[in-house]
Amino acid sequence: MDSLKRRTSNSGPIPHLYTVIMAGGSGTRFWPLSRHLYPKQLLKIMGEETMIQQTMRRVLRCTPPDRVLISTTPAQADSIRVQLGEWKDALKDNYILEPEACNTAPAIALAATEALQRDPDAVMLMVPSDHVIHRDGRFDAAVRLGTVLAGKGYLVTFGVPPSRPETGYGYIQPNRQRKLAGQGKLAGYAVKRFVEKPDEKTAARYLKDGHYYWNSGIFVWRAAMVLEEIARHQPGLAKGMRAIAALGPVRTVQGDAAEIYRTLTPISIDHGVMERSSRAAMVPVDFRWSDVGNWSSLEEVSPRDKAGNVVSGNVIDLGSRNSILYADQRLVATIGLSDMVVVDTPDATLICPKNRSQDVKKIVEILRKQGAPEHLEHRTVIRPWGSYTVLEEGPGYKVKRVTVNPGGRLSLQLHHQRSEHWVVIAGTARITCGARVFDLQVGESTGIPKETKHRLENQGTTPLHIIEVQDGPYLGEDDIVRFSDDYGRQSQ
Repeated sequence: MDSLKRRTSNSGPIPHLYTVIMAGGSGTRFWPLSRHLYPKQLLKIMGEETMIQQTMRRVLRCTPPDRVLISTTPAQADSIRVQLGEWKDALKDNYILEPEACNTAPAIALAATEALQRDPDAVMLMVPSDHVIHRDGRFDAAVRLGTVLAGKGYLVTFGVPPSRPETGYGYIQPNRQRKLAGQGKLAGYAVKRFVEKPDEKTAARYLKDGHYYWNSGIFVWRAAMVLEEIARHQPGLAKGMRAIAALGPVRTVQGDAAEIYRTLTPISIDHGVMERSSRAAMVPVDFRWSDVGNWSSLEEVSPRDKAGNVVSGNVIDLGSRNSILYADQRLVATIGLSDMVVVDTPDATLICPKNRSQDVKKIVEILRKQGAPEHLEHRTVIRPWGSYTVLEEGPGYKVKRVTVNPGGRLSLQLHHQRSEHWVVIAGTARITCGARVFDLQVGESTGIPKETKHRLENQGTTPLHIIEVQDGPYLGEDDIVRFSDDYGRQSQ
């Protein structure tokens, strides 16, 4: 790996570097805009692109697209594929799908196993999909120094200088007496210690001390080395991963492999490996960074008006100050608010003081326990072929508006529990129903009996819109048996 340092230039792809974009999180503290199946990384928090699109463009400065791996779950993969459609050919075989989220250590072990199978000298840049980073050139320089340290056998994390006494982050203290690489302001050091999320008094002391850094959750290491350290500090995880790899490709963990994966201990890479390893190193970085962890943190990355408000959407305000005001579709009117968060979406509204925005995740947990659909997804759900919007539902029925993009088509599928009735309201629908294939025009309709193979497609040049009425004892999205799918999806 010494050759890695010699061949690493100041620009362009870094030899042997694979970027893993970690995109399996649920972003519960950004509810109701983020949902379990449509999390924060899929939102446009800053600018005209979503967070995962911005992340993809950032890492392409160091890694070609065919060496970018996307770590996520099957439930989120469809939406991510849509958002990363610009690179769909390069990423086609680069989605690493956990059967379910199991914290970062198992996800990283899975990604490292895949990277190592592709390249025995693979170096991994691990980046969350939902962070905001400014000064991309400085990010590139930190990554390149990280690869040098990784080539020496270190597990590297990036440390961000704290700007406030934050209690929601873990902290890192570098050992300034053990400089490992670099020069001037950009250098790498051995880690002296990791610190858990502190109370406010301790966080204030760390800020004043000047020798503690926020743990950014961005890592660089050799794939072989991180697997070696996982085996040393989490032997049960390593054993399970070897068993999973022995059953077939690790990109999609299914069947018996999925059952093994579900038995793994859900532990973070920080607690499970980094805090225990003698190979931990840290690069203090000087780019602007935020994990945009909750609504109040929008103030760090978004422009504010003269009264200190962050305002987005159809909002009319009179005299509010230092507040977050977001309207999705409906008009939201606010008067005289101070240090408040107001977020309105078509099916849920959040109102809370900014200093309680961390508690939004508790609301989501209550909704999850109640089985409320508002924690899972929005009324409008994005799919690779288009989208659908739930217009109304009740016992035994559901009404949707389905939009199919030009050239798009749903999978060839059937349902055990429900029948469907389709009415075309715009465009021309090509219908497969059993052995029949036929077209429907605007105003025409057809029925799809349960247990019948069927498919809807749009062969036209304008969007197809239909109204779908479902009828049956169970109407969940997991009642889908797929026989053929253009997007590589499996049955629910």
